[in-house]
Order: sequence, then structure tokens, then C-alpha cells
Amino acid sequence: MTGLDPAIAAKLKRDADGLVCAVAQQRGTNEVLMVAWMDDEALHRTLTTGYATYWSRSRKEYWVKGETSGHVQRVHEVRLDCDGDTVLLTVDQTGAACHTGDRTCFDANVLLAAS
Repeated sequence: MTGLDPAIAAKLKRDADGLVCAVAQQRGTNEVLMVAWMDDEALHRTLTTGYATYWSRSRKEYWVKGETSGHVQRVHEVRLDCDGDTVLLTVDQTGAACHTGDRTCFDANVLLAAS
């Protein structure tokens, strides 16, 4: 049983696996750093610890961003979108956000850059 506030849990629109999309954005610059997944417990841990906690779909376990790498995400604000299916975390990112070592997960594959 999760410790997530029932009022918050009632607003979430989860996928078939009980997950919501979580977007991490750098505080101050609004740079989108990464996208991950949260269930109720991951959101509860994030809200209570102030550090981004996600659910790994491949490993089937919780992970605190930066727990092993030191590239932590200190959470300053959490918002739920109008549909209830995406959470926006405003964070202070220490080091790289992407597992490849890039600052963001969106550095390497630019599909269109309008001039």
C-alpha cells in the first residue's frame, strides 16, 4: 500500500501498468532533461524525500536519480498536467541527466531545428 495522499492518487490517470509519465525539467532554464515513469509509490517517495524517484520498467524496481552516479535531481516543484497522465518535476540537476552522460536525454538526436 502506498503512502500517496488519496486526493493526489485520485487525480492520476495511469496506464495499464499503473504508471504515469514523468518529465524532469531544470529549474530556472526550463530545459527538459529526461522522461521517466512513476507509479504511486515513486511519486510518494519523490514528494516526501525531495529527490526524484522513478520506476524502472526494465528492471522492475524503484530508482532514485543519481543514487549510484551522483547525478541527483533535487525536486523543487511537482505539477500534474490537465489530463492527470503526466507529472512535471522542476529540479536542480547535478551532473548529467542522461544515462549516456549527456546533459539531457535530448542532446543527441535533433530531428528539426528551425532557424
